[in-house]
Amino acid sequence: MKFNFDMKKKPGGNKKNNSFWLVLVLLGIFFSYLIWFNQVNKTMESIDYSEFVEQVDKGNIESVLIKSNHVQGAFKTPVNFKKEGQVKKVTNFDVVVIPSDTLWDKLVDKKVQVKVLSSETSQTAGWVFLFLTLILPLLIFGFFIFFSKRDNQSSGGGKIFNIGKSKARFFYPNEIKIKFKDVAGVEEAKEDLRDIVDFLKEPTKFKKIGAKIPRGILLTGAPGNGKTMLAKAVAGEANCPFFSVSGSDFMEVFVGVGASRVRDLFAQARKHAPCIVFIDEIDAVGRHRGVGIGGGNDEREQTLNQLLSEMDGFATEPGEVIVLAATNRSDILDKALMRPGRFDRKVEVPYPDLVSREQILKIHAKNVKLADDVDFNKIARGTPRFSGADLANLINEAALIASKQNKELIDMNDFEVARDKIMVGAERKSLTRTQEELLMTAYHEAGHALAMILASKFHPLHKVTILSRGGTLGVTWYLPEGDETSHSQLQFISEIKVCLAGRIAEEIIYGVENVTSGAAQDLRVATKIARDMVCLFGMSDLGPVAMVKQDEYGKEYSEGTAQKIDEQVSKIMHENYEKMKKILIDNKNKLDKLAKSLVEKETLMAKDVYEIVEVEMPQDLNKSFARVEGLEC
Repeated sequence: MKFNFDMKKKPGGNKKNNSFWLVLVLLGIFFSYLIWFNQVNKTMESIDYSEFVEQVDKGNIESVLIKSNHVQGAFKTPVNFKKEGQVKKVTNFDVVVIPSDTLWDKLVDKKVQVKVLSSETSQTAGWVFLFLTLILPLLIFGFFIFFSKRDNQSSGGGKIFNIGKSKARFFYPNEIKIKFKDVAGVEEAKEDLRDIVDFLKEPTKFKKIGAKIPRGILLTGAPGNGKTMLAKAVAGEANCPFFSVSGSDFMEVFVGVGASRVRDLFAQARKHAPCIVFIDEIDAVGRHRGVGIGGGNDEREQTLNQLLSEMDGFATEPGEVIVLAATNRSDILDKALMRPGRFDRKVEVPYPDLVSREQILKIHAKNVKLADDVDFNKIARGTPRFSGADLANLINEAALIASKQNKELIDMNDFEVARDKIMVGAERKSLTRTQEELLMTAYHEAGHALAMILASKFHPLHKVTILSRGGTLGVTWYLPEGDETSHSQLQFISEIKVCLAGRIAEEIIYGVENVTSGAAQDLRVATKIARDMVCLFGMSDLGPVAMVKQDEYGKEYSEGTAQKIDEQVSKIMHENYEKMKKILIDNKNKLDKLAKSLVEKETLMAKDVYEIVEVEMPQDLNKSFARVEGLEC
């Protein structure tokens, strides 16, 4: 395909401007003159004629310059004059005189150096002064206006006269090196975007049967999932010009600037058609109209109206300019923007699944040195709901940790420490705890760990620690078999038991009156699960009925039903609390041994825990790595 663009001229490119230096030099000359003139005037003091004559008679005049009826000169010895109630010491003076031969004779008699400025010279000096003070500034201003307008015609730079020009960055086809193979995972999203690539490469294939390429594609998804990378990959695969701009770049304090920038962007895009225009964070300009101050006159709404016009206006043929946009908040976008004909296709970019996470890790790990024990599959299993950006950050954190320890290679332990730091926080080495506090935390975490071993097959234990990180005093980590997409009632019940086990362990050892606040988060999680079971999933005696609150102030059920819901939630919590309590009481010796080992070693891996409590370890746990969700004390 042949693209219509001039390789010698890049829209928005930065060029060296000699006119800028010319104006700068002229301004320098002008201001230097003003400073000199000001200093000269400051040192020249006006005196009375009588005072001048007195100093002539005393022979205290060094030299004079006569200009018509003005005399400027210097005293041999500075003279004190009283001016406006203040005494001033004057060296250089200026005086208006009455020309007379007597005065000139006196000056000659006193051997004063006399210079006379002719009227023609004085007039010339006046014209020079007028030029330097009035005409030169006007010329400089004229130069500035002329060169600024000339530059505006040749470039899209961000000068004051360019405020209505687009701030979009332009990329030639050969500048974009990113391909679909560089974007791991999100196969469904890439499949939708390949239609754009195919159309840009072979438009006749689609046009001959009457197919129209989508005018716009909206990429939605959580931050860090690769929306911008996908947009660049489309341009890289299609080998076409690419404009990139942020939604906030259209907005300005001046009314009408946003709409002007939209017009300029699409005008440039049409010159380089077929091409791709990518608008990142489009919600900055594309949110619902009518909700801002000023109504229809709001600057953002004017910008949005212009964008709507450009996306399906008469000036742009279908397929000439394809708009890709990205947002994390598709729910707040204006309906007119979302309709077919503007954004015909919405592509969801979800969190990467297990396979995708492993692929992303391998891509980001190409430039780091890894030890042989690093297993990307294990790392991927332990990082559900990590975005691509999160995974890149995980690798960088592991590299930083290894560097601090002067290691030559990054090993598996570095990844584990990095994951703990990202998810829970840095280790609080400065926190001082008594032996009794450590033991209580150990019993709490031992309760969670035993619950995973004895009461749940859905929470394979990975490790347990009483090291304080972030806002936690200890954490118990577990690993699911894979990415979880749905949960059974038995799985919810198991999770409630695991959450409650920490508080139950404290109660068994120290008594109900000595239970600490460390279980607050556990209780919140368990209660939410129980309430969701009753209200959302129909997993209670109330049957398969969804009972959802409409908002903060209203609900779709009566007060009587609300009371029944509370009763069912309480029933689920108390029944499972008692069941878990009986399990831990029956295995109190295991609880004691595990807690004491935790105090001694601070961190225990799953293999160590199974050995301490003398329970056979499931074979699949040997392959496990920590899950990012932990149970915190």
